[in-house]
Amino acid sequence: MENIIKLENISYSYYYKIPALRNIYLEVKAGENLAIIGANGTGKSTLLQIMNGLLFPSSGKFFLQGYEITERALKDKGILKFFRTKVGYLFQDPDIQLFCPTVLDELLYGPQQLEMDAQEAGERAQEVMEFLGIEKLKDRPTYMLSSGEKKKVALASILTLNPEILLLDEPTNGLDPRTQSFLMELMLALHEAGRTIIVATHDLCLVDELQSSVAVLSEEHEIAKVGPATEILGDLDLLLQVNLIHAHRHVHGSISHKHPHSHFEFHRH
Repeated sequence: MENIIKLENISYSYYYKIPALRNIYLEVKAGENLAIIGANGTGKSTLLQIMNGLLFPSSGKFFLQGYEITERALKDKGILKFFRTKVGYLFQDPDIQLFCPTVLDELLYGPQQLEMDAQEAGERAQEVMEFLGIEKLKDRPTYMLSSGEKKKVALASILTLNPEILLLDEPTNGLDPRTQSFLMELMLALHEAGRTIIVATHDLCLVDELQSSVAVLSEEHEIAKVGPATEILGDLDLLLQVNLIHAHRHVHGSISHKHPHSHFEFHRH
């Protein structure tokens, strides 16, 4: 499979002095399922925002299907339309993403901005609402939704554009177990349908469920390792080093020892 996304020596600093990413090399193949994991503050969200054209690297290059994506390139309407129909981005906080009067308006906004035919836009919105089971919410203001409902609506607003690549920033963060399970199953279904899924998370249970490829970001804002989920999740020394698990000290009489400890368990069926 060909690379759909390629990052070459990407670095980014906020205000030109606060490092967020350093020398990132990463290739994502079409149809791949990739998790970007790391402790809070390691640059996961920044990396996703670069891949969505919301931020531009301080140095290095970002390619989408062989085309270099720059701030100047996205000022071209044709390139911008191409980019926005290829890539969809789910913010960690759906309140940032939702701003239209009703749920239906949210789903129609993206297609309208890309000048999609009104009938086609309406049909897509209806299909996506049925797919996610949110038809009953279509006339409701988004501020009257629960956290889980907001997350579903934000995701629906992306899916109406039918993007090939989905960038999901901490998609299960703050959700109840049922909604978390729904989103995990949805991500797996979208991947099986051929979508490229890139998830930024520190939730190792999610990584285990998705059984994706994994890129590990260190607290130095660099990629510490890339590999399959089973290999990464089995490397407790690496997870301890990048602050994704911690060490417990136990005392047995006069003997004291430490061992790595995490809050996730492997699930195999």
